[in-house]
Amino acid sequence: MFTALRLLFKIVLGFVVLSLVWVGAYAIVPVPFTMTMMGDLVGGHSVTKDWTPLSRIDPDMARAAIAGEDARFCSHHGFDWRAIAGAAAHNAEGRRIRGGSTISQQTAKNAFLFQGGGYLRKALEAWFTLLIETIWGKQRIMEVYLNIAETGIGTYGAEAAAQRYFHHSAATLTPVEAARIAAVLPLPKKREAVAPTGFVRRRGNQIARYVGIVRRSGLDSCLR
Repeated sequence: MFTALRLLFKIVLGFVVLSLVWVGAYAIVPVPFTMTMMGDLVGGHSVTKDWTPLSRIDPDMARAAIAGEDARFCSHHGFDWRAIAGAAAHNAEGRRIRGGSTISQQTAKNAFLFQGGGYLRKALEAWFTLLIETIWGKQRIMEVYLNIAETGIGTYGAEAAAQRYFHHSAATLTPVEAARIAAVLPLPKKREAVAPTGFVRRRGNQIARYVGIVRRSGLDSCLR
């Protein structure tokens, strides 16, 4: 029993050290690749990405992400308990499954883990979310998120999305363009930001209206 406990302690300690080094490295260097990107390659798709500093991405892209994905991004510490409780109540009613993940949680999952559910993945996601909130801070979290979030089949990040859908840099996105990219984020393999119809058009228009509210209300204050 003592030998087993000692081995378990070494495994846990090794994981903690490795994860701290990993998160610390990504605080400085661009995230080179993710498990989601690997899945695209295995599935026969190419991967298009172009790492771009947050300072060279139009601020309305971050505002659109906040409006569409995580309105309390600047005020929570990684977890939005109200959103989580609301999603749990919504799902308990048997309606269409809705998540309560914050941008921080999504970034932790995208950068360090794999897609899909399961308690182990959720536990690891929570651990990495705590680490990036502590080590990176909000600006770096948003920068990584806007560079590795899937924005279409084989397309990752705001810059690649802007080039794919609108044929110009993410530095010059309009609020409507940024909102359309944000509308794609929940289901990037099934939605297109260019000439959208149905839900994507409605959701994109809704997010575009909220972009101004995010700016005026200071909901993006941690990024300025």
